[in-house]
Parts: sequence; C-alpha cells; structure tokens
Amino acid sequence: MFIIIKTPEEIALLREGGKHLARIVRAVAERVVVGISTKSLDEYAHKLISDYGDTPAFLNYKPDGAPHPFPSTACISINEEVVHGIPNENHIIADGDIVTIDIGLNHSGCFTDHAITVIAGTTSSPEAKKLVEDTQIALMRGIEAIHSGSTVGDIGYAIQTFVEGSGPPLVVGEVVPSDGTGGVRMGQRGYGIVRGYAGHGVGRYIHEDPFIMNEGKKGSGPKLVPGMVIAIEPMLTLGTHKTKVLSDGYTVVTTDKSLSAHFEHTVLITENGYEILTKE
Repeated sequence: MFIIIKTPEEIALLREGGKHLARIVRAVAERVVVGISTKSLDEYAHKLISDYGDTPAFLNYKPDGAPHPFPSTACISINEEVVHGIPNENHIIADGDIVTIDIGLNHSGCFTDHAITVIAGTTSSPEAKKLVEDTQIALMRGIEAIHSGSTVGDIGYAIQTFVEGSGPPLVVGEVVPSDGTGGVRMGQRGYGIVRGYAGHGVGRYIHEDPFIMNEGKKGSGPKLVPGMVIAIEPMLTLGTHKTKVLSDGYTVVTTDKSLSAHFEHTVLITENGYEILTKE
C-alpha cells in the first residue's frame, strides 16, 4: 500500500477542482427529468467540464481488469444499477427512476470524485425516498468519523453502524422497524451494504490507496493523517448486498434487481479533522 500525502500546491488545486465538480454534478442532477436520455446528461456534463477548462477523469480511463476504457464522461446508474452505468441515447429516464450521477474531474492534474442520487419525476415509493435520504446520511456519518487519530476502519464502522440501525435515527424520535426479510437485507434499517465497491484515495490519480470500505472495525486499517485525500462513497440497496457486472464490462447491478443509491464526496484530512472538497 502506498498512500500519497498531498502537497499544499496540490491541495489548492484540489479545492478549486472540487468546487468545479460540485457545481457540475449539481447542474447535471438538476437536468434529471422524465424523458431525458442518460446520453444527453453525459453530453451536458462533458460541456460543463470543458467550460471550466478541465477534463473528465473517467472518459477513456481503463481500470485494472476492465475489458476496455470507459466510454463516457459520467457514470449514470439507474435503479438496480449500483455504479459505473454507461450513458446511452436509448436509456430514457422514467418517472420514479432512482438516478445516480457520478463524475470524476481532472483539474490541472489533480483529481476529485463526487456522486449524488436523485429521483426523477413525482412518483416514488416511500422506501425509495428513504433509501436515498439514508444513503446520504450514511456518507455524512462516515465523514464525521474523521478526527485526530482516526483510521480507515472508523469510517466503515460509522457507516455500518448507521445502516445496521445502531446509530442515531435520521429523524429524532423515529422508531426503526425490525428487518423481516428473512436475512436478505442487512440491519434494522433494511438495507444491503454493497461489497467490493467502495471509497478510495484520490488526488494525484483518480484511484489511489487506501481502499475505504463501507463496513469496518473501529480503530482498524491505516491511520488518517493530514494531507491525505480520500473519496468516501456508501452504496446501499433495498435488498441484497450482492452484485454482478453486466456484459458491457462496467455496469454493476444488484443480483436481485433491488433499488440502490450512492453518494460520494472527496475529503481532505486536516490537522483538525476534515474538509469536504466537493462542496460549492
């Protein structure tokens, strides 16, 4: 494992790029309406990145083991698609679709990564809305676990304990029901925590050490030190934690076709805790 501590100059660039990316992801998410194609959203993301003078981090990027370079600027994943969905002109967003916008940005050689999930239209189940809300809360629980002396395992532990129902509820006084799904789902909140796909170091490259799991043991793993930059990204489902990759070589889906949601921030570890870089 080789963890890259960022220089002050790199951190300054990451702050700039992170703000660009936050604005871009928000703008693309605001275009998620019934009847639009995921290809159109991807083209809009590419235009916005170009307007800033930046370049897409995902376009033509080939991760280890991938069959070919990724063909798009954004990963746009719908419903049971967890991550790495490839935009397509024939994939038209329908009312009630859960849509994740995941974009990486290269700003002057420094990389940031950011994702949000939104629901298209006006028709959606309470369970789907709660899934999206709770996935965003899980992200913040993971980020808030960062403090002086904390470890990578503390982040995963914070996310896991929230998802499993032992963390404070989203709404004060809320009664969280027991899981009655026969063991298919995890925890009292009724969500699966996707395994095998999680957060990572970022900054000098789009993917760096360490791997940031969404489950973990408190105090385990590498220590978080000032100058580290990491992407934290919980992925939750309304069913199983199990996934498979489609024939396109990239799109990850739940094996039981249950709905999923995904949020991600790029975070700088500071002397006093953390700084979220992908915020406007």
